[in-house]
Amino acid sequence: MDSILILDFGSQYTQLIARRVRELNTFAEIKPWNGDWRTLLETAPEDDPQGRQWKGVILSGSPFSVRDADAPNLDLKGVRGKWPVLGVCFGAQWLAQNGGGEVGASDSREYGRAHLAYIDTSNPLFSGMTEGKAVWMSHGDTIQSAGARAQITCSTEDVRFAGFVLDEEPTWGIQFHPEVYHSEEGLTLLQNFVHSICGCSADWTPAHFVDTTVSDLRQKLGEERVVLGLSGGVDSSVAAMLLHRAIGDRLYCIFVDNGLLRKHEFEEVLEGYEGMGLNVKGVRAAEQFYAALDGISDPEGKRKAIGATFIDVFDHESGLLEDVKWLGQGTIYPDVIESVSATGGPSATIKSHHNVGGLPDYMKLQVVEPLRMLFKDEVRRVGREMGIDAKLLGRHPFPGPGLGIRILGEVNAENVKLLQDADRIWIDKLREHGHYDRVWQAGAILLPVQSVGVMGDERTYEQAVALRAVSSTDGMTADWVDFPHAFLAEVSNAIINKVRGINRVVYDISSKPPATIEWE
Repeated sequence: MDSILILDFGSQYTQLIARRVRELNTFAEIKPWNGDWRTLLETAPEDDPQGRQWKGVILSGSPFSVRDADAPNLDLKGVRGKWPVLGVCFGAQWLAQNGGGEVGASDSREYGRAHLAYIDTSNPLFSGMTEGKAVWMSHGDTIQSAGARAQITCSTEDVRFAGFVLDEEPTWGIQFHPEVYHSEEGLTLLQNFVHSICGCSADWTPAHFVDTTVSDLRQKLGEERVVLGLSGGVDSSVAAMLLHRAIGDRLYCIFVDNGLLRKHEFEEVLEGYEGMGLNVKGVRAAEQFYAALDGISDPEGKRKAIGATFIDVFDHESGLLEDVKWLGQGTIYPDVIESVSATGGPSATIKSHHNVGGLPDYMKLQVVEPLRMLFKDEVRRVGREMGIDAKLLGRHPFPGPGLGIRILGEVNAENVKLLQDADRIWIDKLREHGHYDRVWQAGAILLPVQSVGVMGDERTYEQAVALRAVSSTDGMTADWVDFPHAFLAEVSNAIINKVRGINRVVYDISSKPPATIEWE
């Protein structure tokens, strides 16, 4: 399998590079710049568990400046000249500085759109591209010289070395970010690098992923049994079907009602799994979760309490099964990225995910995660390839801790019911007006404030909810959805009139970044 290795220096855009390469039906994998990535390049395809044939290397951007004393300093001896290399932003600056060039502070920081005023279209990296198109800049330094062997391949009005190539070496540097949507021909540039320069075939498709994953699972699991916690969402459902294809009725699925699901979700999810051939057991455990959450209002505290309680319930239920050796999980790539530093360095954890980070010692199960390297949109494509119902695949993402992190402050049964009722109206209205399928994720958030209202001739002092709806392709970045005001007014009126205890509705118009999709 032809593959691209991405060395991560900690950029917020590194994961987007992988996604764009995968959109070209070529596998890409991210490794920390200071990790043991050389063994990958030195492993022959026949000895690699995934049969990967590395064809090129991409160097990511970074929050560091190459001029910092503690900036990453990579050793590419034995790589450059043997594999094509593309340095992006920091990666380009590192190539320039380590090639006898010079990088200095910009007169002004260069963030946002710029336009390529000059392109050397005879260079294979820029084949088919057009002068004047927008590219996305995000840097505070600029390349003043890329060394004696460097030839300029593109420039903007303000950045002379927007791109360069090294003589007699398949190594390129670009100052802009082709992986970002705002770079109008960024995908063309990446296609030129991945397919034309590196010679990768476009054979990493959903069908290929299903076949290789099922084969790997059969080899890994043998005749052993697996237990998996279903959530009713896309990730756990697709993971379950992959495992089911691999081991059949040796997969046991448990769906836990933690009391933090959407209204009627427990019953609807169990009904939805009928006919899929899975062994599914539903377990009601709301009171156990409410007890664990009693008195906790801190977001991370709630996540950890919910996660720990889920493990307790799940451990009890899985203990009723005989000879189970493995725990299946629907972990996907953004879960891992947001829970663990992508560079292995000091970057901050955005939030804890209940299905990332291992199991307590007393759970004697090995973990199998068929989707760990996929983004959400890729999971959906794999699900379609396996014939999973479109209604299930089209469900919005829903956080593992459920409504527990959409109730700001302490969680109790009364607040859960308020939020369930408001959320159900919001989601039903999205479906009724044809908005649901154009939204990546939507939900209602119960705010820890009460406000004055007037209903009839009476003064009220009740709670407020915020409505949230975002558009996205991968969950890593997201924009708020601009609905017609008349639609939002209809939703607001319905919630206030039908949900006793709520007298105010607001709409969240924050994008990610700087906000996150969830409020906690």
